[in-house]
Amino acid sequence: MTASAKPNPGSQPEAGGPVPANANRPVTGPRGIADPDPVETADWLASLESVLRQSGAARARFLLDQLDRKAKEIGVVDEAPPYSPYRNSIPLEKQPPYPGDLDTEERLTSIMRWNALAMVVRANMAYGELGGHVASYASAAELFEVGFNHFFQGGGESGNGDLVFFQPHSAPGVYARAFLEGRLSETNLKHYRQEIAGEGLCSYPHPWLMPDFWQVPTGSMGIGPINAIYQARFMRYLDDRGLADTAGRHVWGVFGDGEMDEPESVGALTLAAREKLDNLTFVINCNLQRLDGPVRGNGQIIQELESVFRGAGWNVVKVLWGSEWDAIFARDTNHSLLRRFAATVDGKYQTLGAKDGAYNLAHFFGEDDEVKALVAHMSDVEVDRLKRGGHDFRKLYAAFAAAKATKGRPTVILAKTKKGYGMGGAGESRMTAHQAKKLDLDALKAFRDRFALPLTDGQVEALDFYRPAEDSRELRYLRERREALGGPLPRRRRTAPHVPVPALESYAGFALDAAGKEMSTTTAAVRVLGALLKNRELGPRIVPIVADEARTFGMANLFRQVGIYSPVGQLYEPEDAGSMLYYKEARDGQLLEEGITEAGALSSWVAAATAYSVHGLAMLPVYIYYSMFGFQRVGDLIWAAADQRARGFLIGATAGRTTLGGEGLQHQDGSSHLVASTIPNCRAYDPAFAYEMAVILDHGARAMMEEDRDEFYYVTAMNENYAQPSMPEGARDSIIRGMYRFSGYGEGEAAVRLLGSGAILPEVIAAAGLLASDWGLASEVHSVTSFSELARDAREAERAAMFEASPRRSLVAEALAGPAPVVAATDYVRAYPQLIASYVPARFVALGTDGFGRSDTRSALRAFFEVSRHHVVVAALAALAETGTIERHRVGEAVARYGLRTDAPAPWTV
Repeated sequence: MTASAKPNPGSQPEAGGPVPANANRPVTGPRGIADPDPVETADWLASLESVLRQSGAARARFLLDQLDRKAKEIGVVDEAPPYSPYRNSIPLEKQPPYPGDLDTEERLTSIMRWNALAMVVRANMAYGELGGHVASYASAAELFEVGFNHFFQGGGESGNGDLVFFQPHSAPGVYARAFLEGRLSETNLKHYRQEIAGEGLCSYPHPWLMPDFWQVPTGSMGIGPINAIYQARFMRYLDDRGLADTAGRHVWGVFGDGEMDEPESVGALTLAAREKLDNLTFVINCNLQRLDGPVRGNGQIIQELESVFRGAGWNVVKVLWGSEWDAIFARDTNHSLLRRFAATVDGKYQTLGAKDGAYNLAHFFGEDDEVKALVAHMSDVEVDRLKRGGHDFRKLYAAFAAAKATKGRPTVILAKTKKGYGMGGAGESRMTAHQAKKLDLDALKAFRDRFALPLTDGQVEALDFYRPAEDSRELRYLRERREALGGPLPRRRRTAPHVPVPALESYAGFALDAAGKEMSTTTAAVRVLGALLKNRELGPRIVPIVADEARTFGMANLFRQVGIYSPVGQLYEPEDAGSMLYYKEARDGQLLEEGITEAGALSSWVAAATAYSVHGLAMLPVYIYYSMFGFQRVGDLIWAAADQRARGFLIGATAGRTTLGGEGLQHQDGSSHLVASTIPNCRAYDPAFAYEMAVILDHGARAMMEEDRDEFYYVTAMNENYAQPSMPEGARDSIIRGMYRFSGYGEGEAAVRLLGSGAILPEVIAAAGLLASDWGLASEVHSVTSFSELARDAREAERAAMFEASPRRSLVAEALAGPAPVVAATDYVRAYPQLIASYVPARFVALGTDGFGRSDTRSALRAFFEVSRHHVVVAALAALAETGTIERHRVGEAVARYGLRTDAPAPWTV
């Protein structure tokens, strides 16, 4: 409740269930058990009230806590509802005065509601296919405006303001405010969801499409909450490491109650509490409705969410009822209203919200005599005006202020609203509210009248946007509030001061001149990382991240070199304290070891990868993980990172389907490069050699840290040790372009070109030797570091050939010209090398690892998936036979010679 539940305005019971005031009246307890001794019950309750009056609420809460603990110790209580009664958390007597001009703020909110509605309805009247959402912002407008007018700090000149994750379906409301601020034009609003011409507005928050406006993407539900948590945590990380002062900054997340069903939405709640992130506030818009109906039609989503957040250690503030209810609660001495609320499920709340005062009087208040008596003096119209708390500026301000004042833990505000608030019969609290994109003229006029908008019937029918005069009280107030809070928001900056990358030779000599030393490319990547961490300028900006198994990836030396970040340092002596590479946690630690949570680790990576924009501080995150648990597992988060213009490295370790021998189906990655190729600003590479790894990491670091390129790098690494050659002369640029000629084998002109990448390149090289020694055929071997980069280049060349007078040739066209067949083998599905198939004029054969993985040795797996050296030889011979270069029987001879099975089903057969 917002008001005190007792006549005494200074008291408010803290108990979790209804409290009878009349000792002579039989009552039923919270579990349906009749009270056998009402007199004794009244005595206990009177004692509690006496403590409250004499010693205050803190003492009363302490005693209740001690009683609860004792009850559990002696077995009286086995479990208790982990939520409070269905009322406001902040009582009326503790509600601070509202600091703003309520009338002006309400008028501004009404104007924004109209402009948001007009934007969507106008677009769908002109183009019925555009979509758009009205009802979500209609329910969340007050939540946004309390934040915008009193809490959301803009960045000012420094750009270091708050970070706000906006409920995506409410984007029209944010545009409507920016229109009143003069940041967007009427032309922009008229082109909502019409972006191709260049003047339109994107559907949801998309930094890629509006790079100076939106700070963070939230369009894919569930991603906003987990990213918000890790952004708040990263602010603390920067502060604890002395890289940035983030003490005054706050992260806000405005999300929907239906969105909280996504596992990502709740997956990191305990981290926020564990690390005491009091710089984080969630505001959950509890309109009790998903996209198509109630979130929990037969339950109470607000109570359920309170249970979840309380259990995770969050401070919970409920804002359920508006100020109009205060007087009713003050008269409710028996808490009959609380009992009625507790017995009402969300499906019924939604129906009540869609109906008028008369219906509510009959079907809510009228179903209980005591409750009915509380409103006996009220008319249907007065009952109809009883607002939910999420539409009351005073109640919301008190909740926001309490959230900012809470120290030592994050806060969630559960605000009860109506979906489609103000839309009346066209969508208010209705099942179809989310799909409402068109309103008839009568509904539009009713909306105007309800919010007292100064629009004529003609303007309503034309769906004209409304903007008060520049010197009006409304716009002056709007500007004053934002200026006081540091300027407009959202607003995104694009760049940060550059950080120089040292010369490649100064830190990667071991890889450039390997001279046959054996190592894996994972080892090479970690050695490069370790060397860069020692650099005085770049080193502090690197953020190493692992989900788990840092030792598996050879990163144990980083434990002592840079330490593992912990906001409390190390409160224990590690078991391996006597070893050289002991486990070291420190408050200024640099390594983020996230535990077994790929979604969490990726969210940490996103926070660091966008620090150049969010904090004006260029950081270089390097997330190393099992490649199978990247794009396949958290691909949506990676896509959102691309939208947010993230910059950093994703290192997919133990990559490929045949390199992680004994692990089997779920640990073997054969598809990540194919998925990576679909992301426009992801530069994906599959290096085979240490020098290739070093060149790619160096190029990526320079592109992101020195050249401001809004791209990120996915680089796969293997755990297989083999001899590493030194870098051939002149190969550096071609490594980045995607392919270079590694070597030729045999005498004379090459009969076939062999392409290999990553773990399979050594097999391809061996196959070239066998073609020469066993079959007398010359070949050339090309190392392909990136089929996706080759395809990107070839697509651009193909387009240039269509539209330009002087087209250029792609690298594929240059390197693979002529009729000699091409055989490409990788540790990934055939579709990966086939990205370039249409650009190769000669016969093109792709070998890959299609199908489910298996547990076995590397050699057995390569034979099973038909990517071994012997299969490469047979594929080359078959291609040559097909083109008439050799006779067909030689293929059969090779199959027999190498003992290849032809009677087994194909590995991709199910």
